[in-house]
Amino acid sequence: MVKRFELFTPMKRPLLCILMALAMPPLIIAAPDESHTWTDPDAARREDPDFAIQGEYRHETMGAQVVALGGGKFDLYLLEGGLPGAGWEPGHSRILLKGEKSYFSDAASKTTAKLEEEVLSVTKADGTKQELKRIERQSPTLEAKPPANAINLSADQWENAKVENGFLTANGSTTRSRFGSYTLHLEFRTPYKPDARGQKRGNSGVYHSGRWETQILDSFGLEGRDNECGGLYSIAKPKLNMCLPPLTWQTYDVEFTAAKFDASGQRTAWPRLTVRLNGVVIHDNVELPKDFTTSAPLSTPLTGPEGPIHLQQHDNPVVFRNIWLIPGQ
Repeated sequence: MVKRFELFTPMKRPLLCILMALAMPPLIIAAPDESHTWTDPDAARREDPDFAIQGEYRHETMGAQVVALGGGKFDLYLLEGGLPGAGWEPGHSRILLKGEKSYFSDAASKTTAKLEEEVLSVTKADGTKQELKRIERQSPTLEAKPPANAINLSADQWENAKVENGFLTANGSTTRSRFGSYTLHLEFRTPYKPDARGQKRGNSGVYHSGRWETQILDSFGLEGRDNECGGLYSIAKPKLNMCLPPLTWQTYDVEFTAAKFDASGQRTAWPRLTVRLNGVVIHDNVELPKDFTTSAPLSTPLTGPEGPIHLQQHDNPVVFRNIWLIPGQ
């Protein structure tokens, strides 16, 4: 007599497990949805409640930067002394609290925070409490008017220019003219992409002389590295991270000193940059000791002092406005 269900006997169970595993569809772990992208602050405010929580909070002796990570999750950076450029400096305490909805905590420092009606209440391990109120900072050079001797770099001054809603987009545009030394004013706005991470979060850049990049990225609240907003890509990190929240208009004010060459065409000095991000000096007369940085449109040996301005295309809806330049001597 043949046994029924012999597939289920102890000797056959491993075979059954293998067959069942092969028959089952593979387990798919959902990745963050990076398609969640907003380019208009009013739409972001209407459609994503996290947008109203993300931002900066301040007390006389403390600052906080709340970064949205998508799905009601946040990182909160608690800064001793105030906000970057307004009390906090590198070397001061910077504590990371993880949060969901409106509650944040850090087990190591025994610090908690709760957000109610745009007031962030912080409780430290010793029981002391402080209330930080939401603020919205803007650059002191925002909407700066070009002086009489400035060149207005409107859309017709760029090759491959693309304009959307009145703003120049990050479309790989390059100025038709070439410049030596100059002072540049430029305003930019990164998108709100809470589910994106790292270099996928509002990435672009301004290439000086078509060779050396000052990075644009939504790196609000982060450490401030050379590949984050304000960084001289692969050359120097900013003195501090002055990046404001996404969908805030921000400013670059740059003094570029071109490379120098002798009568025989030999380079005698590398170019130098002084950079202000949102009105604060983040690079002070820094030398650019290489022919070009990563992904530069001009990636050949440097043979002269002049070059174009280039706005990097990096598949992110970064926009620009109020771009003007004063040629140097």
